[in-house]
Amino acid sequence: MTEPDEMLEIYQFEACPYCKKVREKLNDLQIDFIARQVKPGSDRSRVEEISGQTGVPVLVDPNKDTVMPESDDIVDHLEKHYG
Repeated sequence: MTEPDEMLEIYQFEACPYCKKVREKLNDLQIDFIARQVKPGSDRSRVEEISGQTGVPVLVDPNKDTVMPESDDIVDHLEKHYG
């Protein structure tokens, strides 16, 4: 398994099943990460600023210079680079 040099970040909220899928994959791969909480119905300008959209989850992977939305794509990315 490849260990990340820098901490990965995920913009997410706890009740979102897509965010949960990503958190579970990060935990399965034993990757430490920063969970940035985005409340449903809240201002998502920061999420939009970094990803170009307001939906979550969004992964920020500074090790691969990647910002990625969509849970399935994030899981594939994590498997490919850290699995």
